[in-house]
Amino acid sequence: MAILTETVPESMAGMRLDQVLASLFNDYSRSKLQTWIKAGRVQIDGQTLKTRDKLYGGEAIILDAEPEVVMECVAENIPLEIIFEDKSLLIVNKPAGLVVHPGAGNWSGTLQNALLYHDSHLDELPRAGIIHRIDKDTSGLLMVAKTLQAHHSLSEQLQERSIVREYLAVARGWMTAGGTVNEPLGRHANDRMRQAVRSDGKEAITHYRLIERFVRHTFLRVKLETGRTHQIRVHLAHIGYPLVGDPLYGGAFRMPGKCGEALEQQLRNFKRQALHAAKLGLQHPLTGDYLEWEQPLPDDMQQLLQALADNDKL
Repeated sequence: MAILTETVPESMAGMRLDQVLASLFNDYSRSKLQTWIKAGRVQIDGQTLKTRDKLYGGEAIILDAEPEVVMECVAENIPLEIIFEDKSLLIVNKPAGLVVHPGAGNWSGTLQNALLYHDSHLDELPRAGIIHRIDKDTSGLLMVAKTLQAHHSLSEQLQERSIVREYLAVARGWMTAGGTVNEPLGRHANDRMRQAVRSDGKEAITHYRLIERFVRHTFLRVKLETGRTHQIRVHLAHIGYPLVGDPLYGGAFRMPGKCGEALEQQLRNFKRQALHAAKLGLQHPLTGDYLEWEQPLPDDMQQLLQALADNDKL
């Protein structure tokens, strides 16, 4: 439970209750504050008011900010690789193959189930505090809020595009230079499992630069400016460089030319998109300090890169 008190400044005389709360308790979202007003959790001089009621200055505010359980999800003892944790924030290195949160076909065995086992208080937050997600078969760093204030702060940083999210990827094809893909994305017209470049889609911007080129492949560092579903996978496929192993956007499997036996085996056995969330940077929701984490490539992508490098020497 968090009982918060404030006095309405004279300068806010004439403002609506929801506007005053949004200004005085800006760690919480407007929608959350409005929900608490309607639920009777806000008292003004001992009385409950409506969202649009005006205040006159000098009133005493008491806000009961006790979190509510907003989800149903069963805690499961699933191992987590925790990179950082304090009272506000949790940074996890998600392995490929782990679904982030329950959905159709995946109602258990997810990261969300694991988080609830790690900290039962996370059931008081939307999706156990998960702020953003990465695809099941993408590995790497994810941030999780542990308080409502942290959830609001991190969500705002995402909206403001101030959070640093960089990925490492292996694409098919020999790129000549880095660049930017600025193409709107929306649901595919005929396949609801896929996304597509669409003129009526949402803004999506992906920056990429070359790390290393092989005979038929390119190792990339990719930076997200926006965070649409499947954004990197769709954008790179759109410009003709789909990710190695991508089952949705990679098209039919084709063995590249000048491919030795070792590389052929690696490519045939690589059953996920070659994409890893390698860097995450943000302002700490409590202290405001900038924090940054990096996570090296998982073994399967390291082995893939080694096979590509060895094949170039043949």
